[in-house]
Amino acid sequence: MTTEVELPAPIRAERLALVERWAERHGVDAARRLAKAEDLADAVAAEITPDNTVDTYNKSWRVWARFCAVTGLPEREGSRGSLVAFVTWMLREGQQNGKGYAPSSASTHLAAVVVGLRQRGVGVSGDDQAEARQALEGLAIKLLQEGERRGRGKAVGATVDGLRALVRSCPDTLTGLRDKALVLTGFHYACRSQDPAGLLAGDITLQPRGLAVAVLTGKTKHSVRTAKIPYADDPELCPVRAYIAYRERLLTEHGQRWADPSTPAFVGIDRWGHITGGMVPDSVTRAVKRISTRASLPIGWTGHSLRIGLASVARRKGRDAIAIADQGGWARHSRSMLGYMQRDDGWDDNASAGLA
Repeated sequence: MTTEVELPAPIRAERLALVERWAERHGVDAARRLAKAEDLADAVAAEITPDNTVDTYNKSWRVWARFCAVTGLPEREGSRGSLVAFVTWMLREGQQNGKGYAPSSASTHLAAVVVGLRQRGVGVSGDDQAEARQALEGLAIKLLQEGERRGRGKAVGATVDGLRALVRSCPDTLTGLRDKALVLTGFHYACRSQDPAGLLAGDITLQPRGLAVAVLTGKTKHSVRTAKIPYADDPELCPVRAYIAYRERLLTEHGQRWADPSTPAFVGIDRWGHITGGMVPDSVTRAVKRISTRASLPIGWTGHSLRIGLASVARRKGRDAIAIADQGGWARHSRSMLGYMQRDDGWDDNASAGLA
């Protein structure tokens, strides 16, 4: 359901001038109808923008505001010099603690700030933005040449051996069964943290060959999908059996009301075994980290490890890239998916192996 969007003053003034031109060209009635269409377009844009994207825009604008306060530059100006100075400042000292951002974070902030400036009626030319991005890439190369690597790097991908260690570390409690089901099912449909947090009991259905998982929290048309998870040959690592066992224990210990299709598929559980409601993305991320620590994995998993793991393990097993994309909710031939099809050490599937 779309609602009216409050526009910033500069954009309102620009819209008013546009309506006046429409009135001169097409008449007052047509101008009113065109203005209503513009309002609808604004409302639709606001409705379809994911909450996490809005959060990123807001966070990046706060970084821009700090930069402008430090340098004395106006917030409502997106000149070539301002943008180049912004990326330089971010890499050198932009964080709250005085350290520089990782280039990937600086790139995200730059893109979001350009959007924020344009939303506030500030013109930012494509050439000026491109020059700022070119400066960022050049400075990032210099950091690498100086031996400085920033950021956490790519999250480690889940592996079959890691899943086995994790499963064996889970206690025979409701929390342990939930953890096992969360990770095994999440791996098999390449989940993001928000995906299991958004699943309702009715979104996961048991079918003769396994589970059908309706993922409705995706960020793109490809990631909103129904992923099918078949029974595994190895009962210990079977996501279907793990999910069934978790749900049966949940209903046995906490009542049939959790069988209602509108209740969360994965529930939060406190240290005393009490249900706290549905999981949220942060609690999913924390759970994956905690579970991997409990399993004593050499490198702890993050909330994105399951998603990376499906792509990389499936490729090693010879699965078709299109099938992987459809299962994980990527666009076919997605660059990010191809990046996730990583090799652990660079020796396997090496392009130079066996050439001479």
